[in-house]
Amino acid sequence: MRRAAPALEAALAQLEAAQLRRTRVTVRQRADAARTLTLADGRELVDFSSNDYLGLARHPALARAMSACAAGAGAGSGASHLITGHGAEHDRLEEELAEFTHRERALLFSTGYMANLAVMTALAGRGERALLDRLCHASLIDGARLSGATLARYRHADAGDAARLAEADPGHTVLLATDGVFSMDGDLAPLPALARCARAHDLWLVVDDAHGLGVIGASGGGVLEHYGLGSEAVPVLVGTLGKAFGSFGAFVAGSAALIEFLIQKARTYLYTTALPQPVAAATRAALALIRQESGRRERLAALIARFRAAGFWVVAIRPPTVPPGSARLRVTLSAAHTEAQVDALAEQLGSACRAARSAARSA
Repeated sequence: MRRAAPALEAALAQLEAAQLRRTRVTVRQRADAARTLTLADGRELVDFSSNDYLGLARHPALARAMSACAAGAGAGSGASHLITGHGAEHDRLEEELAEFTHRERALLFSTGYMANLAVMTALAGRGERALLDRLCHASLIDGARLSGATLARYRHADAGDAARLAEADPGHTVLLATDGVFSMDGDLAPLPALARCARAHDLWLVVDDAHGLGVIGASGGGVLEHYGLGSEAVPVLVGTLGKAFGSFGAFVAGSAALIEFLIQKARTYLYTTALPQPVAAATRAALALIRQESGRRERLAALIARFRAAGFWVVAIRPPTVPPGSARLRVTLSAAHTEAQVDALAEQLGSACRAARSAARSA
C-alpha cells in the first residue's frame, strides 16, 4: 500500500462493506465466580468466549501470588532475560513447567506467538522446508515464513498427506508442525501418526498445545498425555499460560540441548523484555492448583472404585459443577434404604477417611 492520504480510509471502507472490520469491546468487570462479564455500557452477559478454561484468571491464589511477588520484585523485569531481567520466579517456573511436561528443561516467552516464532525461526532456515497443517495457528505460519524456509501445507489432520509431502523432498524437509487442539473446530491433531512420520523422516515435530495443556489428559498434561506420547515422539512442545493457567505468557519445553539452543538463537527471546516476575509467580500458583486438582481427581477415582467394589453406587461431583478444589462424593439417602445399608456405607466412608488421613501423614 502506497502512502496516499485516502488509501487507509479506502481499505477500511472495503473491510466495513464486506462486514470484516474488527472492533474491540471494553469489558468493565468480570464476576469472580460466575462466568459473566459487564461491558462498558453496563450490559451483563454470560461469557462463552474466554479462554480461561479452568476459571483461574480471577482465582484469589493467583492474585495473592502476584501481589506478594510485586511487592518484592517490582512490577516489571526491567530488561531481557540475558541482561538483568531473569529472576528467581522465572527459574522456579521453568523448572516446574519442565517437571509438569516431563521434559528436561522449559523456556519462558512473553507470548505464545513469540514462542512459536522462536521455534520455527531457530529450527528451520533458508534452503530448508517446513510442513504445517493447513489449519495451524497464524503464529506457526508466520514463524515458518520468517524462517526463510519453504512452507508446505498438508491437508488438515491428515498424517498421510504430511508423509507424502515429506517423501516428496526428503533432502530439504526438516520440520513438521501442528496445533495440538485446533481452537476453531476443537478437534485433535493425529499426533501418533504424525510422530511416526516425523521419526521416519528425521524431522523436528513441533506441537503447539495452547488449548490442550491443563484441560486434556488425566492430569492436565494436554494432548501428549492424552495420546501417551513422550519427548522422544514429540521433541518440541509449546504451551501458553494465558488460557487454562489463567495468567500470561508461554513456554517451550524439550531437551536441555534444545532449550540451550533457543537461548542462543531465538530472536524473540533475546531481543525483548522478560516476562514480569509477578506474572511468573501467578502462573506458579495456577500450576500448583492444577496439580492439586489432578491429585484430587486421582484420589476421587480410587474412592469411586473402592465403593463400587464394596457394592455401593456413589457418584463423584467434579469441577466445573462445583468450584475448583472442591470435588466431592455425593451421597443421597432415601427412606427406602435399610439401616444396615446406611451403616455399611458409613463404615466404608469412615474407612476411606482413615486411609486418606494415614496417607497424608506419611506423605
